[in-house]
Amino acid sequence: MFDGKFRAPVDKAVKPLGAGLRKTGLTPDHLTVVGLLIGVGAAFAIGSGALRLGLLLVVLAALPDLLDGALAKASGAASPRGAFFDSTIDRITDALLLGGITWYLASTESAHLTLLPFAVMAVSSLISYQRAKAESLGIEAKGGLMERAERIIAICIGLLFPVLLVPILWIMLALTSITAVQRFVKVWRAADVSPVTAERIELRRSRRQSRRVARTERRRTRVPRRRS
Repeated sequence: MFDGKFRAPVDKAVKPLGAGLRKTGLTPDHLTVVGLLIGVGAAFAIGSGALRLGLLLVVLAALPDLLDGALAKASGAASPRGAFFDSTIDRITDALLLGGITWYLASTESAHLTLLPFAVMAVSSLISYQRAKAESLGIEAKGGLMERAERIIAICIGLLFPVLLVPILWIMLALTSITAVQRFVKVWRAADVSPVTAERIELRRSRRQSRRVARTERRRTRVPRRRS
């Protein structure tokens, strides 16, 4: 949800920072790795019960993730390989953070509650898979109530107010599940037309367009008749 509404303004705001980082010699992959290392520290802090420190590190880990795209565009280094690497590291960081929360709950709450962040991670992975599979089929599958940005914000709120951490995880699980259903329905409807039928529709559309162009060209080149 945030990704669709605020991505363009955020990219515009950090664009000058990307141009500045280009002069340092850093690459987008460097920033991605830095974000991962900070995420590892955040997971350990959360697992040990230092939730406020974990919150600070989660925020710091989000900064390289925010700036690597701007740096890639400023340096002309944007590539499918970089996008794949960044997406993979994002999934690893998410798993680490939820793993840290799982460890914290195992130490302070009922052992059964450790299944809650595990369930959030499982459904979040399903959402990521749905998008990846849909895009491999040429179908867009972005959107939903609880994408990655919303999950990170919800985790930050839970770390800031520990008493709300478990309720927020339940809310995350519910909204993430709804998002998975939303994406499934979206892709299911978009994929309703079989490839053969879609190809025939596109062929007919192309032929109609060609005939229109041909008629327009004939009118343009037609020699007017002389009046006697």
